[in-house]
Amino acid sequence: MSKIPENSVGLVEPKTQHFDEALLLSSGKIIEQYDIVYETYGSLNAAADNAVLVCHALSADHHAAGYHHADDLKAGWWDLCIGPSKAIDTNRFFVVSPSNLGHCSGSTGPRSINPKTNKAYGPDFPIVTVSDWVNYQHRLAETLGITQWAAVTGGSLGGMQAMQWAIQFPEMVRNAVIIASAPKLSAQNIAFNAVARQAIMSDPEFHEGRYYEHQVVPASGLKVARMLGHITYLSDDAMGDKFGRELKNKQLNYDYEAEFQVESYLRYQGEAFVSRFDANTYLLMTKALDYFDPAEQQGGDLSAVFKQVQAKFFLASFTTDWRFSPKRSREIVRALTDAGRDVSYLEFESNHGHDAFLVKNNEYTDAFAAYMNNIEVSA
Repeated sequence: MSKIPENSVGLVEPKTQHFDEALLLSSGKIIEQYDIVYETYGSLNAAADNAVLVCHALSADHHAAGYHHADDLKAGWWDLCIGPSKAIDTNRFFVVSPSNLGHCSGSTGPRSINPKTNKAYGPDFPIVTVSDWVNYQHRLAETLGITQWAAVTGGSLGGMQAMQWAIQFPEMVRNAVIIASAPKLSAQNIAFNAVARQAIMSDPEFHEGRYYEHQVVPASGLKVARMLGHITYLSDDAMGDKFGRELKNKQLNYDYEAEFQVESYLRYQGEAFVSRFDANTYLLMTKALDYFDPAEQQGGDLSAVFKQVQAKFFLASFTTDWRFSPKRSREIVRALTDAGRDVSYLEFESNHGHDAFLVKNNEYTDAFAAYMNNIEVSA
């Protein structure tokens, strides 16, 4: 990279916070000690009232904005929205972006060494839930001197975490920003996750999750899981506009190799994912998605759950997102309204499907910025 953009947070360095205090999980299991990797952007003000927590989706991590080195060609996954004069303006806000417990980007997870065995946890790493993530994030906030978040925000699975924060620690969240998310997964979404996990677990190199010990990777299964997932993140229009029925070599080969451009694209995406992600982590993350259902504690009545929240809410959805459709965001809005909560909701035109919250769209980013700019923080 010849020059870092002026509206970037610039070069950033991940930090690691070690916790010796055991964490009791929703499953009843305990993680005795763990590390959390995170990045921060901007500065915490003297009143400590300008902190924003950014929660990541399934395949993202702590690197939400900026660059790790001068020659880095790829900015953080939400660089579109985080930085000076962007929607989450780092001239005003102190942004905290952690990598979730169970992830494969440095925080303690299946690839980490289990101190009891001196081997990688592998399948012995316990399943974690969105509620468990909120609990570790609460501890991280304490270590950073943050007693209340100006906002907790995220898209997709990150939006679920923002919602859970407002429910679990209502006094700590002034604003919850939930983008392209849902109050729980539909049966279809659970089915997609089940097929993805089955592809991984059926790979001969999976070895019941102990593939680290065999020094192999269930690459074929993880590749198929990612290909399936990627299809659900895009809209039919986006795939049609990008690929149509275009052939790689301008003619049919009458074999089973990749002949259409869309086939080649999905294979590339799958192979790239295998090089940076962990199969056991993929299993964990999809289970966290499946289990999320905050209304379950109130017999399915989400409005009853929201009666305890204190935050203001901003929700956004996208017209061609069929994985977490606008209908699902409207369910959240309706429940918040029924509970008498303060909520703003916008639905944006986009042909990018579920990935729309990661793609430049001036109407979306301008509205997001307008909401964030109205959050009062001390000078």
